[in-house]
Amino acid sequence: MTYDEILNRFQSASVTVPGKKVKFDFGDVGKIFLDGGAGSVSTEDAAADTTIKVKLEDFVAMAQGALDPTAAFMQGKLRVEGDMGVAMQLQGVMAKLRG
Repeated sequence: MTYDEILNRFQSASVTVPGKKVKFDFGDVGKIFLDGGAGSVSTEDAAADTTIKVKLEDFVAMAQGALDPTAAFMQGKLRVEGDMGVAMQLQGVMAKLRG
C-alpha cells in the first residue's frame, strides 16, 4: 500500500474523527490531515488536536493487521503528540483502511 493509496482510501471513505483534527505525519513521504469538523481529508500540514508520527511501512503493517498499534507505540515506532484520547479512537480509522 502506497501513500497515495492510503490517501485515496481515506478520502473515498471520508475517514475522520468527529469534531477532531488528526494529522498522520509520515516524515518525508508526506502528511494526511483528517478534519473531523469539516469532514474532509487532505494533505495539508495544519495544526491538529493529535499528530501521529509513524513511518509509512509501519503504518501499512498496522493497517494490514501485521503490527499491533499498542506494540508499535511501546516500541517507539508510533509517536502521538497532543490528545491521546483522539489517538485511542483511531482503531476505527484503521478498520476502514482494511475494509
